[in-house]
Amino acid sequence: MKRRDLIRHLSQHDCILVREGGEHSIWENPANNHRTSVPRHREIPEFTALRICKQLEIPPPF
Repeated sequence: MKRRDLIRHLSQHDCILVREGGEHSIWENPANNHRTSVPRHREIPEFTALRICKQLEIPPPF
């Protein structure tokens, strides 16, 4: 999936960007204080997108 689509999905579920790292962006779900990193690739594999959503405890984007 495209990175911009995943970022849009995270924002729609009230996740916020905490900081930009070297090769990843750190996102947090303020509802449960869970954080995860999102790689800065144009295409993110579906498995990785599912793991990101699972770590933030939000529904999958599909």
